[in-house]
Amino acid sequence: MKNLDYEGYTGSIEYSAEDDLLYGKVLGIRGLISYEGKSGKDLEDDFKVAINSYLASCQEASIPAEKPFKGSFNVRIPAALHREAALDAMEAKVSLNNYVAEAIRSRVAKEKVNS
Repeated sequence: MKNLDYEGYTGSIEYSAEDDLLYGKVLGIRGLISYEGKSGKDLEDDFKVAINSYLASCQEASIPAEKPFKGSFNVRIPAALHREAALDAMEAKVSLNNYVAEAIRSRVAKEKVNS
């Protein structure tokens, strides 16, 4: 397991040899939600407690909880690459969004095979 998952949130798993402690933070959000534990079970339990605490505090404050990995993001690329991708997408009769999504899907699948 490379990450923890709970209630739509993903958390990292790190190890501090100096402290002999597992720790992590929630990925894909601007805020900082961190957790720790002496064992994998402790880490996972603290991760769930941290998420539940975050969601409860958002509800109490009547503010929406930040959702990670919403499915949209801005990408800055060189103009020449943008042009090439847009022209390739037009030629393939797909939107630039679908073209980029397929390129990412292909790369992610390749990385999973290689890891």
